[in-house]
Amino acid sequence: MIRFTLVCDSGHGFESWFPSGSAYDEQAARGLVTCPVCDSAKVTKAPMAPAVARTDRDRRPAAEPAGLLAVASPQPAAPVPMIAEPERRLRALLKAVREHVVATAEHVGDRFAEEARAIHYGDAEGRPIYGEASPHEARELAEEGIGVMPLPPSPDDRN
Repeated sequence: MIRFTLVCDSGHGFESWFPSGSAYDEQAARGLVTCPVCDSAKVTKAPMAPAVARTDRDRRPAAEPAGLLAVASPQPAAPVPMIAEPERRLRALLKAVREHVVATAEHVGDRFAEEARAIHYGDAEGRPIYGEASPHEARELAEEGIGVMPLPPSPDDRN
């Protein structure tokens, strides 16, 4: 397998793996290699340094001297957007669903299982609620026939 750094005609950079260099050439010629950002099939290989193993020294990592800190480059490379349009739409939909639930339902926190049961059995007024439940509590609610479902996390929360 070989990893190529690629760039589309719009300047989006990304990486992709291929069985061989000729496999990349064949797929690119057939228009099968596309940019994950803009879906352009006009993709070329970007210049890249080959990974060459050194044989002139011991391969074990040397111990770092005490008291030295690793320092990041003062000018990090600009991030390359790697989200394709279908994923972008899915993230927007998940965000909209979450915002709708938060705006229209009552947050009951870790009392979710208790409140859901009370509503289901008529011991509390019927209303939309959301909160936290353990996997065990959610399983028990489902076994009792209480309709619950997980609220998708905001896609932005994971980035």
